[in-house]
Formats: sequence, structure tokens, C-alpha cells
Amino acid sequence: MTADRRVGVVTRRGALPDTSAPGAEYDVAVVGAGVVGCAIARELARRPLRVALVEASGDVGEGTSKANTAILHTGFDAVPGSLEARLVRDGQRLLADHARETGIPVEPVGALLVAWDEEQLAALPRLADKAVRNGHRTTRILGAGELRAREPQLGPGARGALDVPGESIICPWTTTLSYATQAVRSGVDLHLGCRVEKAVPGEPHRLVTPRGVLRARYVVNACGLYADRFDALFGRRDFTVTPRRGQLIVFDTFARSLIRHILLPVPSALGKGVLVAPTVYGNVLLGPTAEDLDDRSATGSTADGLAALRAQGRRILPALLDEEVTAVYAGLRAATEYDDYRISARSAGKYVTVGGIRSTGLTASMAIAAHVVDLLADSGLALGAERPLAPVRMPNLGEAFPRPYRDAGLIARDPEFGSIVCHCERVTRGEIRDALASTIPPASLDGLRRRTRARAGRCQGFFCGATVRAMFEEAKQS
Repeated sequence: MTADRRVGVVTRRGALPDTSAPGAEYDVAVVGAGVVGCAIARELARRPLRVALVEASGDVGEGTSKANTAILHTGFDAVPGSLEARLVRDGQRLLADHARETGIPVEPVGALLVAWDEEQLAALPRLADKAVRNGHRTTRILGAGELRAREPQLGPGARGALDVPGESIICPWTTTLSYATQAVRSGVDLHLGCRVEKAVPGEPHRLVTPRGVLRARYVVNACGLYADRFDALFGRRDFTVTPRRGQLIVFDTFARSLIRHILLPVPSALGKGVLVAPTVYGNVLLGPTAEDLDDRSATGSTADGLAALRAQGRRILPALLDEEVTAVYAGLRAATEYDDYRISARSAGKYVTVGGIRSTGLTASMAIAAHVVDLLADSGLALGAERPLAPVRMPNLGEAFPRPYRDAGLIARDPEFGSIVCHCERVTRGEIRDALASTIPPASLDGLRRRTRARAGRCQGFFCGATVRAMFEEAKQS
């Protein structure tokens, strides 16, 4: 970190800093600390700007970003020529590089787009052509025999597949946290538990929160499911968000040997459909559903939704249904009436909307951030000279990479990394301790789980829950 760099602050309670004095306001306020908002704040931190990252909940990545299929897409099936196609393609490269630099686990397992009937089989050449138009020239069509050799556990009736090398699995929790951590360490002020209740557009804009008024010359709306409602505070009504619920089933690590690739369906108008995919944590995911709702908080699972997933899973990978279920969860995607991202600037109002970011938002996040910064510059924001970000190295949560409990050298230096607390996920006392003392510590036990995997295994905290809670409460009081 350079000598003139401010150290960012993380606030969860108390009044906001005074930005009422002349010249004291923020240059940019990014509202929404999901994966996209955190990526934007991180990109802005490269410049000598005063930046605020404002989030209604008590932690980063609490919305759509924490409940997705955790796939790093190639963008092979995006609409050619769309903004989404370009940003996914560029974002995949940027995020892969960032993951290598910061230690985010990524596994390039590849994907197979499986056709189960003649109509789907006939669609594969069209999808292969779309991949070529998106710059992805390594796809090829597999016959039923080669498909069966590649995935022996597939259910009967698979007619063929489109082989998509380069599709990867990634840790979405660490990705969001890495962006936010690097932003804060590079000078961004992170305000958590700070819901914007009212906006007064002007010079500067005034964002009214329960903890005071935040003033900023430019505002970026990265509010995800609430992007249309936040737009309305600034007099914009360009799209409507329809929450699209995706329910998923997580199978135990014993199921991991059943699958070698991400198994994708031929997509429909509602999305990419139900898939079966490994995770970097060693589990297997089945899902998601695609249910358009009115309630933007309806993240509960339903008996009908889970039954439908099991029926799909039985067709795709019959042996999977014999394995133990570790967890079920549901996330909400910010669908709109448009097929593309809704990213636009209103230069006269010094305001940028980042809306309609669906399941590809994780992959595209860094490219979206660069695009937004360009829009801000086009709207009159003087960026200043670029400077390096503070270095960040994230703890590894992936099974394909060395975990602390297996690192003899690390344990010799610090025995706490040899003391396992969560035996299902093999999470050590040292990992929990470090997460609780990190730049952005967890605000809840669920936040701690996303940082360490503690309580995420087959017993769901039955064995380790009391110890983990005691460590969490002790850290809160210290």
C-alpha cells in the first residue's frame, strides 16, 4: 500500500462519517455489496477517489451472490453481440487471473450440454455455431457412445452432447469477499447495515439512511433484486425486476465420484435449466429451478420445487438420488423483461444503473466493473492516475488445493491449524480465528460459514455448532 493511501473503514453501526462539509462528500457511492457492487468498488479503488460501498445487510454477498451454481462461464451460449456476451467473455479471463493471484479456488472441469431427445439433439449444431460467434471455437458435438464414455453414470436415453471445454467451477463466496477486502484495504469505505431509504438527487446526491445522510457526486446502483426500486428514487423507470427463484439440492461429498463434468441441459427461455455440477468444496449440486415470483425475499425451498429437482436428477444421474443430501437452498435472480444486462449512465444526473444481472454476473463481475468505470468517466468523473491495489491472499476453501489441516509446515508454525473444529468439512480453529479477525469479519454464523465452510457439512453443525458459536461470540465481545 502506498504511503498516501487511506485505509478503508468497515462500519456496521453508529453514524456515517460527516460528508456535509464542502469538499467532504464521496466522489462515488456504490450502493449494493454483492459480487458486482464489490467488483465496482474494487475497480474504483485503483484511482485517487473517495469511494463508499453501501450495503443494506450486515455483510457483503448476502443476496444473489451467496446462492448460485458457482460456475465460471465461458459465455459460449450468450446472445452474440449482446453486452452480456462481451462482458462474460472478458470477465471470465479477468476473474480467472484474479483467482490465481488471490487464491480463489477454480477447477476447469469442462461442461457437457446433454441432449435427451431428438429436438434437443437437433439444437446442438445451432448452439455450437452460437459458441463460435461468441469467440468460443473449441466446442464439438459428441455422439451417444462418446458421451457415455465421458460420463458413465448418465441416465438412459442421452442422445449426444455439446462438449464445452473451459467451463469451470469456482468459489463464489471467496470471490465476493476478495473484491470487498481488496477494495477496503485500498481505501474504500464499506458501510454495512446501511439501507438507503431515500435519495435526493443533486450536486451532490444525498442518500438518506437510518444512520445519517451520505453525500456523493456520483452514484452507482448495484442493488440487484432492488435495482428498479433504487432507480425509482432517482426518477428512472427503465425496467422491472422479477425475482426468479432457483432452488438447489446439495449432495454429500460421497457423490463427487459420480460426475466428471458440469452437466448442462439445452437452455430454455427461462434460463439455463436444471444442471448437475460438482463444486470446489467436493459436493454435487442439482438445480436450479426457475420460478418467477412477486416476493423479493422468498428464498425458502418448497416441497414441489425439490420434488421436481429430484425427478430431473433421477433422469440425468440416477445414482445421485441414492446419495445423502447435505443441504437445500434457494437464491433469487434479478430477471427483467429484457434479454440483456441493463447497464446505462445518465451523465446529466451523474448516475449509473447496473441492472438485470442474472446468473452470469459472477463471471462477468470484473468486466462489468471496468465498463461502469468507463461510463463514469464518460459522465464527467475525473479518474486520476491509476495505482496498484493492496495485495490480497484469500484462504483456500477448495478441495483440489492444499487445505490447512493437511499442511504440516503451517501446523508446525501455528498449531491452531492442526486443531479441527468442524470435522465434516475439516475446518480448523486457526481458520475460524483468522476469519473472525479479518478485514471484513463475519456478522453472523452464516457469514462465518461462507468464509471457512464451518457448519456446512453433512451434520450441519450438530457436532461443531456450539464450539463455533462460542468462538464467534467471543470475537464479537473482544
